[in-house]
Amino acid sequence: MATTSPFSSERPKTLREQSLFMFYWLRFRKHTMALIGGVVTILILILIVFAPLVSDYDPMTQDLLNRFQPPSSQHWMGTDDLGRDMFSRVMYGGRISLSVGMLAMGIAILLGSTIGLVSGYYGGWIDGFLMRLTEIFMSIPSLFVLIALGMFLRTLDLPSLKAGSFLPISLVIGALSWMGTARLVRASTLELREREFVHACRALGGSDARILFLRILPNIASPIIVSATLGLAGAIISESGLSYLGFGVQLPTPTWGNMLSNTQSQMTTAPWTAIFPGLMIFIVVIAINYLGDGLRDALDPRHSVKK
Repeated sequence: MATTSPFSSERPKTLREQSLFMFYWLRFRKHTMALIGGVVTILILILIVFAPLVSDYDPMTQDLLNRFQPPSSQHWMGTDDLGRDMFSRVMYGGRISLSVGMLAMGIAILLGSTIGLVSGYYGGWIDGFLMRLTEIFMSIPSLFVLIALGMFLRTLDLPSLKAGSFLPISLVIGALSWMGTARLVRASTLELREREFVHACRALGGSDARILFLRILPNIASPIIVSATLGLAGAIISESGLSYLGFGVQLPTPTWGNMLSNTQSQMTTAPWTAIFPGLMIFIVVIAINYLGDGLRDALDPRHSVKK
């Protein structure tokens, strides 16, 4: 029976991976605000995922006899203009807002990473073309394009792209958010493509796809993770802004943005209808930004750790 030698290469690799993880964790936990942001983000995600267990009210059920009830033990965040429980709507609305943010950022990371890898690895006219394309997209006023595309999508009647649903909004936001990731990945790829391990893989007959996705991509995962974390906050704000203006996810489906769209006239009579959705957007965006800041400090040794 074959036995594993204590001097084999498997044990040092495992110890190295554990040491690397501990190194990153020790750097991350020195960033106090990042730890707080991570805890807050996890708690909000738990509340949103388990919203049916946390709240006894249906977010769509109307109770006109209990309109504009202030926060109480029965309704923790009060009720809105149709008597619907605000806490339930905020929790269920968070599902849509965060789903849009995560899907949009997934699309942006996929596009940006692919374009950045191809551009940095091949160089030449391919690099020039892709970078000029990136600059063109960066010069586009994203807010106006988002509104225009939002208006266009509302006229569609496709089952898979139902007007006002979160899928087309995610596609639009993601398609206009990949440029920063592309430039970041390109810069890292330009550096890594000249390393010895890339030349060795090419000399052994490795294909370009193998080099790109199995050799270079794993080595630039850290900046991509940080970019995704910070971009998630921006995607949530974009969705909230579109929904607030009436071009995002449409009522009665609740999101944090569209819950704010009809509250201007209620600020003096029922301020809680605007305070709680706005507060959730503020808390989540701040928490995710601090989390991304902490991940950047932990994963990039060139950054000093903030306390």
